[in-house]
Amino acid sequence: MKNLRHKAQRVAVFIDVQNLYYSAKNLFKSRVNFEEVLDEAISKRQLIRALAYVIRSKEVEKEESFFEALENFGIELKIKDLQVFSTGLKKGDWDVGLTTDAISISQSVDTIVLVTGDGDFVPLVEYLKSHGKQVEVLAFSKSASLKLKEAANEFIDLGENPKKYLIKNH
Repeated sequence: MKNLRHKAQRVAVFIDVQNLYYSAKNLFKSRVNFEEVLDEAISKRQLIRALAYVIRSKEVEKEESFFEALENFGIELKIKDLQVFSTGLKKGDWDVGLTTDAISISQSVDTIVLVTGDGDFVPLVEYLKSHGKQVEVLAFSKSASLKLKEAANEFIDLGENPKKYLIKNH
């Protein structure tokens, strides 16, 4: 079901950076143009907050310039260090943090835009919709959860316009 977008809507955008990064890398061998993705998410509406959830690994120098670029687009960063366990297992996700932020900020907005294809966010989408919020999802359809796409009021496939949303690796 599509809801109408209008200039008076107050919007909050939540970007699952790792999900988008790896989808673009694996599907298109490209990087994400986060500035264009943010513009699409806002769609000339009133942006209340835009948050990006990132994991810091050991490649700090490369990451810092990327993090700085996101901040220059007006995106607030939430940063966690990659956890490396004694077994060699690595863990780094923001599912709980993004969810709690979306629920708390939802009281101040009309629309929540989730930039992720992660099906773990289906319960969040259902919760937000049950509390009267419009929920839009932006992701690459080929790697996005079908249940997430179906749960959202609107799904926008970033893969339909790769020239706009991707930056080719050189």
